Amino acid sequence: MPDGTSPETGTGPRDAVESLIRRGMAARREDRPDEAMRHMKAAVALARRGEDPLALARALHGQANVERDRGRLDAAMRLYLEAVPLCRHGDDRLVHAHTVRHLGDVLREMGDLDKAGRCYAEALPLYRADPAAPPLDAANAVRSAAILCEALDEPDQARQLWLEAHGLYREAGVEAGVSESTAHLERLG
Repeated sequence: MPDGTSPETGTGPRDAVESLIRRGMAARREDRPDEAMRHMKAAVALARRGEDPLALARALHGQANVERDRGRLDAAMRLYLEAVPLCRHGDDRLVHAHTVRHLGDVLREMGDLDKAGRCYAEALPLYRADPAAPPLDAANAVRSAAILCEALDEPDQARQLWLEAHGLYREAGVEAGVSESTAHLERLG
């Protein structure tokens, strides 16, 4: 349409991208990976035609999450790597933190522990500095860093991170996270 609205939703391009991302996330939660991928690819394609770097970053992140769910770590990594610089120049610290953390998780899963550590070192201060950061998101980021510290045989740092994760999971009301943190703390002594 000439005014920049989407014929599908009647809203601007960012809203149309966000709508596709929401549909993809819903399909992902409901274990419909093919549908999730269709929505995320459509979001990426639409965002690439626009001039909104944050919308593109969110769409790339969404598609990367679906790729990761499918065990396609290389594809997920490429998408996260494209999204991270867009996030760094945007104004949404939580999108930045989530994207860098997920890149770190993929790198850790692929065995690139040094690069994963750099990602967590970038993401954790973003979560900690944002009072609007949901405790569960912060807890998951701290958990990722704690797992990395254990893999690097850094028990003191891992212990501190598991204590922080324990508190955040308790605040979020996620008993599975509290239990996991407690188990790791007991094992670390």
